Amino acid sequence: MFDLLLAAIRAVPPLLSAALAAATPLHAADAVPGYDRFDVAAAHRSGLVAASVWYPAGPGGNPGLVGDNAVFRGTRVSVGATVAGGRHPLVVLSHGSGGNMDGLGWLSSELAAKGVMVLAVNHPGSTSGDSSARRSVDLASREADLSAALDTLLADPAFGPHVDPAAITAAGFSLGGATALNLAGLVADRDAFAAYCARIEGPHDCGWFESGGVDPAALPPAFSATRADPRISAVVAVDPAFGDTYTAASIAASGRPMLFLNLGEADRWRAVDVGPTGNHLVGRVPGASYAVIAPAWHFSFLGICKPEGRQRLIEERDDPVCDDPAGSDRADVHRRAVAAILAFVDRHGKPAASQ
Repeated sequence: MFDLLLAAIRAVPPLLSAALAAATPLHAADAVPGYDRFDVAAAHRSGLVAASVWYPAGPGGNPGLVGDNAVFRGTRVSVGATVAGGRHPLVVLSHGSGGNMDGLGWLSSELAAKGVMVLAVNHPGSTSGDSSARRSVDLASREADLSAALDTLLADPAFGPHVDPAAITAAGFSLGGATALNLAGLVADRDAFAAYCARIEGPHDCGWFESGGVDPAALPPAFSATRADPRISAVVAVDPAFGDTYTAASIAASGRPMLFLNLGEADRWRAVDVGPTGNHLVGRVPGASYAVIAPAWHFSFLGICKPEGRQRLIEERDDPVCDDPAGSDRADVHRRAVAAILAFVDRHGKPAASQ
């Protein structure tokens, strides 16, 4: 289920020099997005939570490169640029287990190039260099990270006035997809996950947790202690975790438009399959939109790999996250995902009364 990132990747700074930025092709199709970082003082955490914001850029700023490392291509940004005039829709983005906020920079940059602001964080306990199975089941803290970051962004005089408060969408990938659903009010039931693990065998969720010392039959209360953020008006969940566990009552109470994306047909993981061949979460959420992008697989949602990236993974004996299924083009998978998300945000990223 989870996008496990690499020790080799963690050693490379996420934001590099202007000279390196100039030497690397731009992955965003249109304009260079604005980019900045800030720290979030979150009451539920013992330390600060790292956050970033991507946005349609106005004048100013310095060239930089985000997310570039030994395996993945980075994305050019304009660090500290002003925000383009007016108010913009906002996507609050959650990474998967072992991932980080800059690892989905390809998506954030494409959205910003089309006029959408993106807010992201590094979730302590389930981010690159700081990830464990035990802390990854603390779904309440992950959700609270993003709510606290949203508080901070909206209060910032440089960014808050540019956010359309009626057009805030929660989005996430893998474990981050679950976090996005939690922000919309969906609650994962601990007993349902224990029952799921008792009947389903596989390395992508139950097996991964068990290997980290987590007993699916004894999950912490924080697994189910999530609360809806009333500022969230819509949700995009890409290969979301825990689809078998969401309570009928919380689904009925959410009332928000939701887009579910699954990656792959034959190569789709059961752990994140929300369609009829899996947990059929899309059939349990009233009015849910659903799309399948294929050929692809779970890791196709990660960044574009460098030519030498696959060999580096082999040398590190790490997951083959650069090996897409036969006939798959990761750049095309990304284009199709961006198109689906932008169309959904345009239709549903704000309450019906304001559309």
